Amino acid sequence: MKPLAALLMIWPGLGWAVTLDFPAEAVQSLETRDAFSSYQVPIGPFAEGRIKSLPAEGEVVKQAWRIKSLGGKTLEHLAPLRDQLTEAGFDILYECAARDCGGFDFRFAADVLPAPEMYVDLDNFRFLSARRGAGGAEGSAEASAPEFVTLLVSASQSDAFIQVVAVGQKDLNRQEVSTSSKATEIDQSKLGAALLGKGHYVLADLTFATGSSRLEDRKFPSLAALADFLKDDPKRHVVLVGHTDAVGSLEANIDLSRKRAASVAERLVSEYSVAKDQVEADGVGFLSPIASNLEAEGRKKNRRVEVVLTTTH
Repeated sequence: MKPLAALLMIWPGLGWAVTLDFPAEAVQSLETRDAFSSYQVPIGPFAEGRIKSLPAEGEVVKQAWRIKSLGGKTLEHLAPLRDQLTEAGFDILYECAARDCGGFDFRFAADVLPAPEMYVDLDNFRFLSARRGAGGAEGSAEASAPEFVTLLVSASQSDAFIQVVAVGQKDLNRQEVSTSSKATEIDQSKLGAALLGKGHYVLADLTFATGSSRLEDRKFPSLAALADFLKDDPKRHVVLVGHTDAVGSLEANIDLSRKRAASVAERLVSEYSVAKDQVEADGVGFLSPIASNLEAEGRKKNRRVEVVLTTTH
């Protein structure tokens, strides 16, 4: 077990962060990230066939946590997290317990991470949604892009299960700065030195749609750097190798890792005009970890696409 469990969510380019401290015995069992997506934030109970909700857009982060907890109590786990959110400047939009939320209908209409990472007892769960920012009229000095956090807490007789969803707005102007030509030049220098010296390099800035093999539609400095490296010498050849964490079956992870590597190869050819015969794609699933899959941070590091230089002359 970790001596201190903490949830840290940072939205790139914004400097915003939400940090929630969990008990030392808490274990994070799942995390998904979608760099830019939409999300319906519940702000009312299930009624007339739907949950009253507020649309939000931005990076969507979802996490599932499990805590050993006898007695099946949910409020004792929700209350400290709620207090941390209000102390951080969040306003509570909606809070409810089981039947008041809408019971069965609320649970199955809500966006809930899959079992066994997230378990929901239909008669014993609590929900909370909160918002920070969005003050003032658009374009005014008081205006700020909103952040949203939702908490879903349930419990069995032996464990408490907590789902956290956070949505943070993207700042497109700052994103453009982070992918400037200067950043590309720095990446190119590091990438070239690593490939020629060690023979491999992790494309650490790549992001994919959650659970998908589709490379997101934005510029990646590492791909521009790799394209320049290959164009500098048409005899150079690389293999893009996809890697995953250890969540799920080996067969499914190998398939996903291969598809993600192929997506990167296709982008290099279609957008950066790299010759097809200079790039191959393959995947090994979770068979080549670079960190422990027992920790969330380790699983994050293991989810990667790596370039291997195969030129021998």
